[in-house]
Amino acid sequence: MALLPRFLTDPEIGRHLLRDEGEVIVDEVGKHWVVYVVPVLIALGGVGALVVFAIASVNLAWFPLLLALMLFVWAGWRALAANMDRFVITNMRVFRVHGVLVRSLATMPLGRILDITVVKPVAGRILDYGHFTFESAAQDQGLRDIRFVGAPDQRDLSIQRVVQRAGLRGPKVN
Repeated sequence: MALLPRFLTDPEIGRHLLRDEGEVIVDEVGKHWVVYVVPVLIALGGVGALVVFAIASVNLAWFPLLLALMLFVWAGWRALAANMDRFVITNMRVFRVHGVLVRSLATMPLGRILDITVVKPVAGRILDYGHFTFESAAQDQGLRDIRFVGAPDQRDLSIQRVVQRAGLRGPKVN
C-alpha cells in the first residue's frame, strides 16, 4: 500500500498529450536532485527536535514533538512539490506541469519560442544543473523560468533539435 495516493505523487504527463495529433514526448525533465537537499536538512532539524523531545522534561516535551512533526510535514511537502514539477519537451510544444493539490499546466508551442537562455551557476556547473529562461512573443506565461534542470546542455540541444526538425528555424534537418 502506498503512503500517498497516486494523484498526489504522479504528475500524469500522458494525459496532457495530444495523441490524436501525433504528439510524442521527446524528454520529460524532473528537478535535479539538488532541490531535495533543503527538504533533507529540514527533516534533519526534525530529527534534532525528536532528540530534544527524548531528553526534555515531561511538562515541556510536547513542544519539541510538535516542532518535529511540523518540520517533517514541511520537508515532505517541499520534496513532494519538487517531485511534481515536470518540464516536458514534445515534438510540438514544451509544457510544465506543477503543483500538488492544485495542478498548473503552462504550455508553449515550439513556434512561439523566440529565445532560450540557459544559466549555469558555479554549483550548477559542478553538479550539472541549470536554469532555463524562455522568451516568447507572450511574455506572461508560466513557462518563462524553469529552475534546477538537470543536464541543461543536453536539454537545450533537445529543444533546438525538435525546433529544427519541425522546420521552425532554418533549413529542415532529417
